[in-house]
Amino acid sequence: MHELALSQGIIDVIRDQAAAQGFTRVKTVRLVIGTLSHVEPEAIAFGFDAVSRGTIAEGAALDIERPPGQAFCLSCEKPVPLPGRSDPCPECGGHQLVVTGGEEMRVKELEVE
Repeated sequence: MHELALSQGIIDVIRDQAAAQGFTRVKTVRLVIGTLSHVEPEAIAFGFDAVSRGTIAEGAALDIERPPGQAFCLSCEKPVPLPGRSDPCPECGGHQLVVTGGEEMRVKELEVE
């Protein structure tokens, strides 16, 4: 379950930011997890709950934004939506796609006290 390690990484980011900015409690963590990222939001929520215990993020709400997959089709020579990593181009049915969005995972914002 790599989401547990990713959740620990989120806690590490929070600790670093708390040290740099001097806050003592996190109320909300806003994440961006792209639909093509191979990260399950439910597993992140479970892992975050586990690894945040005893930290300044314990009890913090998770707000997860899920940007859709995007690609550039080399056959059509245009950007297209990409619901799944192995899906064909919705325009031409081809598979010559370069993913351009929806793979990200990052901490977007922290609401703190």
